[in-house]
Amino acid sequence: MLATQTLFNDVQWPAGAQAPMPLVVDPLIDGNTWAQTRATHEIEASVLKLVRERYPRFQPEPFSSEMLARGPIVFIGTFTPLDRAGRNEGPTEWYRICLALLDLRSGRIISKGYARAATAGVDDRPSAFFQDSPGWAGDEASSGYVRTCQGTRVGDPIQPAYWDRIAVAAVVNDAIGAYNDGHYEDALDLYRGALRMSGGDQLRVRNGIYLAAAKLKRRAEAAEAFGELVDYGLKHQRLGVKLLFRPGSQLFVANRQLTSEYAMWLRQIANHAAATGECLVIGGHTSRSGSEPLNVRLSLQRAELVRARLLAQNRRLNRRLDVLGYGSSRPIAGTGTDDARDALDRRVDFQPLDCSAAKAK
Repeated sequence: MLATQTLFNDVQWPAGAQAPMPLVVDPLIDGNTWAQTRATHEIEASVLKLVRERYPRFQPEPFSSEMLARGPIVFIGTFTPLDRAGRNEGPTEWYRICLALLDLRSGRIISKGYARAATAGVDDRPSAFFQDSPGWAGDEASSGYVRTCQGTRVGDPIQPAYWDRIAVAAVVNDAIGAYNDGHYEDALDLYRGALRMSGGDQLRVRNGIYLAAAKLKRRAEAAEAFGELVDYGLKHQRLGVKLLFRPGSQLFVANRQLTSEYAMWLRQIANHAAATGECLVIGGHTSRSGSEPLNVRLSLQRAELVRARLLAQNRRLNRRLDVLGYGSSRPIAGTGTDDARDALDRRVDFQPLDCSAAKAK
């Protein structure tokens, strides 16, 4: 891969650097959704294979707290689906690969590489943890990772939002691996440990505590964890929840397990939103299938259904809920695949709003 060769051939080595330098990988992510996918894992594997074969100055090591204490070089990257115009507004036409090497001792970017990839043969399905995660909200750690790779140049400082949380990222990486391998008790312990660290209150951690508790069938713990995820999203001014509907319908998918989960999710959203004393804007979204006027109408109907369910859970929300239908105008994933890869594009958003501002609208 040309981007990889550029990345490792053009390193601006820090003064005093000695070979071999330890190299750790903070797993690559989708630049839009912040998810690890099969494609990002394949890129990592191919890069590390090339490093072992051609670049002996680097010594690949595990991404761990112990290794970070040695001040290694950190490899990060994003793999971002884009439309023909290079935006996230139409069907995916190509992928932008951004790779970067970070020197933790100087706190700077020491090399970068870029490439374009065609869509043929790309498996961009999310890994189990990211596919299962129900919530999406603003997250300084993940956005800082993306900003460190994208829109920067060699010699620029590492984004503080990423650098200040890199020790947490190593623990979260172990937790995600444990979850993906079905070791839910270990995953729960690791996520809880990450939460106690400075900078550990992150979207991945909140999702992870909920998911691991749910897999362990600890219903009370899972409900509490989802409520804390709601608080996290409302604190960050938006919580997107993957509430899935039947195609072309305002009814939830016909799945007994999801029906039970959704009832708990909506109860927690209602109660935690009511406790804030603020108003709440419920925004429905759809995929790109169908005509946009129909998508707007359908997304509004879905938001209205959610509003009715929230009111049924907590009457204190009466006159504090508004609904909007966005259709397919605000994608996050942007793939237009109508499957697990763009489930976030069919989310329902919950955005807090000062009630005096809401009445003035």
